[in-house]
Amino acid sequence: MTRAQSGQSSQPPVSLQLDALRDAYANGLRPSQLVPEILKRIDAGPAVAWVARFDRAELLRRARALDARHGERDRLPLYGVPVAVKDNIDVQGLPTAAGFPDSARVARNSAPVVSQLIAAGALPIGKTHLDQFATGLVGTRNPAGPCPNAVLPEYISGGSSSGSALVTALDQVSFALGTDTAGSGRVPAALNGLVGVKPTRGLLSARGVVPACRSLDCVSIFAKTTADARAILSVTAVYDPVDAFARPRPRLAATANHRSDELSHFTFGVPRTESLELDAGFTRLWQQAIHRLEEAGGRSVEIDFRPYDGPWLAERFISVTDWLLQSTGRGKKKQVSAAELFAPLFPVTRAILMAGDQAGAVDAFRAQYRLTELRRKIERSVERAGLDFVLTPTIARAYTIAQVEADPIATNSDLGLYTNFMNLLDLAAVAVPAGQRRDGLPWGVTLFAAAGSDHRLLDFARLLEAQAAKRPAKRSHAASAAVELPPPADEDRLGELEPIVVCGAHMAGMALNWQLLERGGRLICKTRTAPEYRFFALPGDVPRPGLIRLDESDDAALAQFEPALRRAIRRGEGVEVWGLPRG
Repeated sequence: MTRAQSGQSSQPPVSLQLDALRDAYANGLRPSQLVPEILKRIDAGPAVAWVARFDRAELLRRARALDARHGERDRLPLYGVPVAVKDNIDVQGLPTAAGFPDSARVARNSAPVVSQLIAAGALPIGKTHLDQFATGLVGTRNPAGPCPNAVLPEYISGGSSSGSALVTALDQVSFALGTDTAGSGRVPAALNGLVGVKPTRGLLSARGVVPACRSLDCVSIFAKTTADARAILSVTAVYDPVDAFARPRPRLAATANHRSDELSHFTFGVPRTESLELDAGFTRLWQQAIHRLEEAGGRSVEIDFRPYDGPWLAERFISVTDWLLQSTGRGKKKQVSAAELFAPLFPVTRAILMAGDQAGAVDAFRAQYRLTELRRKIERSVERAGLDFVLTPTIARAYTIAQVEADPIATNSDLGLYTNFMNLLDLAAVAVPAGQRRDGLPWGVTLFAAAGSDHRLLDFARLLEAQAAKRPAKRSHAASAAVELPPPADEDRLGELEPIVVCGAHMAGMALNWQLLERGGRLICKTRTAPEYRFFALPGDVPRPGLIRLDESDDAALAQFEPALRRAIRRGEGVEVWGLPRG
């Protein structure tokens, strides 16, 4: 599949971001006029993203009903806004299959969260691809086939809310609903360059959702911007007294933005460098995200960070078993083994769910005790450090579809490293785009804090978003082969430049070279250090060189350094001389 086939061949004539769409409607556009454009975009994209859609006639009927309410736009915050819904959430009139066609049934009623969107004027388009029964973080565990990434189709979209992320990233809808039990609303957001809101458990009704782990499931939101995400959260965060897991906390529904001066000074936690497990391609983006928050007035504090997982496959086993027994009518039989019930499932899904039958009550209680201890430890750490939130990578690594299919269990587990624990520990989280890898693949970071902090987290996410907008990625951030360096400085202009010696990440073609280029820097020459200077590698996942001068024997000079610094010692390493404009 080419990029053109994935829907990226031309600039869309109508922006689907909420503010732009409101302006378009104010200037005369009608929802029925938008429908043909939406269908055109869907037809240009990968067919696997959608599993069920309203047909053209039904979409036009619904859109024309909104046309007739054009004068009520100010009372409908999502007037004419197209939305996609993950295929484990009920939409009246469309089948809900959760990635298992044998159990599909047409929903008689929409889930409350969908009904709230429709009441606010939204236009549901259809249901989207997911990992079967929301069991996966990859977007490949579906009989229909894998869901591609929006930017690099050979890569995964992430899951389990794979289709919802893809159609939002391809501008086929303004936003989409997903679910998030262990990262399903954040991993796809990171891989497709989106904002992903994993709300406080119970903030959005989970009634009308096929359960994965009922005690952990959250309906999640995919949007292009934090402003759009906030608008959608404000509409959907309605207490549902019929949902046994809903939590009546009026303060969670607050929608007002905090003033910028109230956010000018804040403290955020980051995992200690040595505890990070990042691909080298994402290290620069991680440092950049921290720096941008610091530029916005934040102070970063390193914290101990040990992600936690537990025996929650047992709950998935129970949830899916109950759903299959009910939806297929097999519950009427007195004896149905798990092996027989799960036999028709996608092979990887079946293997994972069968493993969930092994955990016992003792494991569950031990896990609950451990969770309670960890939750209290986090509360104490946050309070002691005065943290407003904690920042983590959303994913450590990205995988191609081929890599996932070759090793489906290990790759999936790795994608949940920075997401699994947040639902378990009852935290609110917002995933935010944080740039692109050198090959263009999107990547993101996640802000998390205590339950109930949803809107506050969006405020801080907005700061990160605003800092990125101030300094958009430059061409020199792309692959080093595509970097266009200015020509070496002319000898007659050397007097206008302040020479500096450059080593490591600021050298030509390296991750931080753009900082010299944007200041008008010119490469003067490539050279080497004198023999008495030695390079060594600083500890941590980020490759950073240290440079020292040895005036005495190696052993004596290096005795002052920790053993971890005493590696990769090399004599006379290459450096560059650059010139920056004086003044």
